[in-house]
Amino acid sequence: MCLAVPARIVELDGTRATISVEGALREVDVSLIEEPRLGEYVLVHAGFAIHKWDADEVAEWERIRGMAETVPKEVAT
Repeated sequence: MCLAVPARIVELDGTRATISVEGALREVDVSLIEEPRLGEYVLVHAGFAIHKWDADEVAEWERIRGMAETVPKEVAT
């Protein structure tokens, strides 16, 4: 099974970027993304940003995260 995670670009240096995944910082390759910019959200798989999210996708992710934060911890575990 493959897994891609959403991340926000917090630093750019050519084709390399530092991303934040829920506060954890990682370095990834952004050469597959057209015109990556600071603050944008991307999907990351195996060290590569593979898709840039549009505003609707980011809004949906924020809604999902917000719902997850309302689940009591004892139910989530």
